[in-house]
Amino acid sequence: MNNKITLVILALIVYISTAAGSYMFFASSREAAYAPPPTSTPDKGNDFEAIVFDPSKPRTQECPLNGAKYSKEQEKWWKSHRPLGIMIENHEDSRPQSGVSFADVVYEAVAEGGITRFLAVYYCQDAGIVGPVRSARTYFLDWISEYGDYPLYAHVGGANTPGPANALGQIGDYGWNQYNDLNQFSIGFPTFRRDESRLGRQVATEHTMYSTTSKLWDVAKSRRLTNKDKEGAIWDENFEQYKFKDDAPTSERGSIKDIHIEFWDGYSEYFVNWTYDPTTNSYLRSNRGDSHMDNNTDKQYSAKNVVVLKMIESPANDGYDGNAHRLYRSKGTGDAIIFQDGKEIKGKWKKASREDRTIITGPNGSPVEFDRGVIWFEIVPTTGTVEAK
Repeated sequence: MNNKITLVILALIVYISTAAGSYMFFASSREAAYAPPPTSTPDKGNDFEAIVFDPSKPRTQECPLNGAKYSKEQEKWWKSHRPLGIMIENHEDSRPQSGVSFADVVYEAVAEGGITRFLAVYYCQDAGIVGPVRSARTYFLDWISEYGDYPLYAHVGGANTPGPANALGQIGDYGWNQYNDLNQFSIGFPTFRRDESRLGRQVATEHTMYSTTSKLWDVAKSRRLTNKDKEGAIWDENFEQYKFKDDAPTSERGSIKDIHIEFWDGYSEYFVNWTYDPTTNSYLRSNRGDSHMDNNTDKQYSAKNVVVLKMIESPANDGYDGNAHRLYRSKGTGDAIIFQDGKEIKGKWKKASREDRTIITGPNGSPVEFDRGVIWFEIVPTTGTVEAK
C-alpha cells in the first residue's frame, strides 16, 4: 500500500514538473513571437545605410528634379528607380529628423493644429534612414502626383474619414493601393521599424517610425515598379521638368539676408527662418529660432531655392476631433514668392489638375529658372506671414 502511495506521489511530481516546464516553454515562445522588433541607434556621419558615390568623379549629369549635377555613375543608379515621396513629420518632439537634407525637393504645409509636415521627394540621392514617418494628407497627394504616373508615396496610415480630406480613400480611387502606395500599415517590419532610442530621449510612440530610402525602393522593385511600371511605361515620359540655371555671379546677388515665415499666428514652435549664406549662395533653415539639423549628418538643412506658395487654407469639416484636418486650394492659381541668389522675386503659381505640374512664373509671366540644388516649397496660408529683409 505504501509503495502504491509512493508511486502516485512520484507520478504527480513528474506530471506537475512536466506541465510547468511546458507552460514556461510555450509562454516564452509566445512572448518571443509577439515581442516587438529590436530597436537600434545607427551611427551618424557616413555610416547610416546610405549609398555613397565617389565625389571625385566629374559632375556632368543633371538631376531632373532640381538641376543639381552628379556623376554618370550616380545617374545610372537613379535611372533604375522612380521618385519617392515620404511623409516626414515636423512636430517639435520629432526633431531632429533624419534624412530630409538628402531630398531633391521638399514641400512643407500645416498638417493639423498649426503643426507642419514635410513631403520629402527623393530621386537623385540616397538618404539612408528617414523619419519619423507620419500619415498621409490629401494635398500632399496632389504634389507627389506631379512626379509621373504611379509615384512612390510612403506614409503611416492617413486621414480616412469621409469627405474631401479622405487621403486613404483617394489613394484607393487613384489605383495606388498595393502598388506605388507604400503604407506602413500594409508593409510593416523590417521595411519600417520603430526606433525609440534614435532621438536620444523618450518621445511618444508616434514619433518613432523610420525607414530607409533603399528599402522603400526595394519594395517598389518587388512590385515590378522601377523606372518603368508593370506595363513598361517610363515614369518621366510626361514629366514636366523645371528650368535650371547656375548661381548668379557674386556681383549680381541680392542683399536679402533673412526670410521669416509664420504659418499660423501664435504657433512659434513652427515659425521658420531661412538665413542667406552668401558663401554658398544658399539658405540655412531654423525652426523656432533653433538651427534645424539633420540627425543623420548633424548638418543644418539648407536649400538653394525657397519658394513660398500662398494658398487658401480651410478646415476639412470631416468629423475629425477638433476639426483639425486642413485643406489647401492646391489647384488653381495664387501668389508665389521665390527666394534665390539673395533676391526676392514676386510671381505666381498655377496648377491645373492633380497630375499637372505646379508652374512657377516670375513678374514677366515667364517660368522661373531655379538655381541648381534643393527646392523647398513653403505652403503658407493666405493669412500667414512672410517677411524678408
